Amino acid sequence: MAAARPGHVTDRPLVVEIDGAEKVFENGLRALAPISLAVREREFATIIGPSGCGKSTLLRLVASLATPTAGSVRLWPQGAAARGSGRVAFVFQSPTLMAWADVEANVRLPLDLEDGAADRAGRVDRALSLVGLEEFRAAHPRQLSGGMQMRVSIARALVTEPSLLLMDEPFGALDEITRARLDRELADLWTREALTILFVTHSIYEAAFLSTRVLVMSSRPGRIFAEVAIDAPHPRDEAFRGSERYAGYCAKLTDLLSAAADSGSAK
Repeated sequence: MAAARPGHVTDRPLVVEIDGAEKVFENGLRALAPISLAVREREFATIIGPSGCGKSTLLRLVASLATPTAGSVRLWPQGAAARGSGRVAFVFQSPTLMAWADVEANVRLPLDLEDGAADRAGRVDRALSLVGLEEFRAAHPRQLSGGMQMRVSIARALVTEPSLLLMDEPFGALDEITRARLDRELADLWTREALTILFVTHSIYEAAFLSTRVLVMSSRPGRIFAEVAIDAPHPRDEAFRGSERYAGYCAKLTDLLSAAADSGSAK
């Protein structure tokens, strides 16, 4: 597989365009200060920031699971991408699987809810293949490890054949070995499927390993404090994790995150 070059490629079509978006909740809590952000096709953009800074809120605005109090959030402002017809999929912090249903039924759920979904069996087969769960289609969630349950959740997102994948700390509850393995698998999936991914994590190490660009948010009210391009080709492996280059990115993100934590108005 040829190495994929990272970076914020400005000549690619816009997938996400956020213009001065703010979020104030009904109780008066100001979660997000005005944020302007562009994510382009085939980026792996990761958001990090202090706890409570609004990372998940920002992702929910992109997913249309919440609406901005001011400003705008637009997807494919230049027209929907051909691949996936502008479909968006969301992977939450926990797998949220149906305990009574087997893996195949859990993955098929979005297609069952979609009128006229074509080739359901073929799409489920492909999604299971992408996450390496073909042999576990008849298993139930209770029979799977935490990492395997998250793979089911990712397969359920991929079965819709999205072009934009939103992921909210999907590996945060997993042990480090499982998390590192799923990071590698996700990076490979991003490359092979030519996805655009907007990813939220608390881990600077995960962000530096996965991303083409890392966005650092300030303390609440959240805003974009800084961004760092991770200028290293994919695929990345354990040798990259042990490199001085990777250590340098992690150190830079650590410093920025510390400064960002002191920059907000919430105390």
